[in-house]
Amino acid sequence: MVVGCLIEHDNKVLLCKRKIEPSYGLWTLPAGYLEIGESAMEGAIRETREEANADVETYIIFLAKLKKPHFSPGPESSECKLFSLDEIPFSSLSFSSMVVTLNLYVEDMKAGRKPKFHYGTINKRPGTSPSDIDAFTLEDHMQS
Repeated sequence: MVVGCLIEHDNKVLLCKRKIEPSYGLWTLPAGYLEIGESAMEGAIRETREEANADVETYIIFLAKLKKPHFSPGPESSECKLFSLDEIPFSSLSFSSMVVTLNLYVEDMKAGRKPKFHYGTINKRPGTSPSDIDAFTLEDHMQS
């Protein structure tokens, strides 16, 4: 299971530029694989610390706020930066899951509402690269 955080700070979101494969050099939310014995929240906090050296407080999975406005690239990132909603580099995102997550977040925020809980299945087209951000469908999308 992949866990991570969508970190909000001063009406911006924190993204990390990958320094490892797959998707080297592309932007992503700080996220990674859950380790044995971790809760989803513990894994999301650990991955955020590993990738962005950021200390966060999670509210729900994929939504977090910086406890302090301090962050820097971890060993798996070459750069970390806060982006306003209009500055998010959608064409340079690393994975389709990041495209879906950030699109839904931006839609919620631009509609003037708090981010909603979204649930759905992201299906990758067979034979495509993990970095092919356009090779997916979003099915069974629900929000509350």
